[in-house]
Amino acid sequence: MKTVGTADLQRLIRPVSQQIHYTLQAREAEYELVPISLDQGLGILVWSPLAGGLLSGKYRRGHKPPQRTRQLADWGEPPVRDQEKLYDIVEVLIGIAETHGVSAAQVALAWLIGKPGVSSVVIGARTDAQLQDNLGAADLVLTAAQRSQLDTVSRPPLLYPYWHQANTASDRLSPADLSLLGPWSAS
Repeated sequence: MKTVGTADLQRLIRPVSQQIHYTLQAREAEYELVPISLDQGLGILVWSPLAGGLLSGKYRRGHKPPQRTRQLADWGEPPVRDQEKLYDIVEVLIGIAETHGVSAAQVALAWLIGKPGVSSVVIGARTDAQLQDNLGAADLVLTAAQRSQLDTVSRPPLLYPYWHQANTASDRLSPADLSLLGPWSAS
């Protein structure tokens, strides 16, 4: 926001996008970065949209992790603060993927590219097969019920001051505020 304000104040070219980390596994961007983008008309370019492969479907509860992987071991990016929640998200991804006959990765990407403000994603496919699979997400249309299911299983906790706004100011929330607070709003 400082960059946008400085550009406006000094009559410089405003930014048109911000590049952020935003996934089903890491939705912290919804606290401030997504609402700022929506409020200021900025695009959102997402890096590592599959959370370093965590949302690909290969990391599952009760299954041995793939060989030669740094995820869920010694690599701390993206941080996994709640491994059980991650596994819950992956199970929902896999269930939805099975109904469409696609991969969990495609479902995760389709959810993300359908979020308000998201302009594009930077995929990190390592093979031609992964690239082709990831590109298939552009044609995948999730139902409202499937989007809701993914939103619910991955929803971040409502921190202060946001829970207070949802409880006391629901009649005064902007569309940008509602991008985070909508599900909790009393209106």
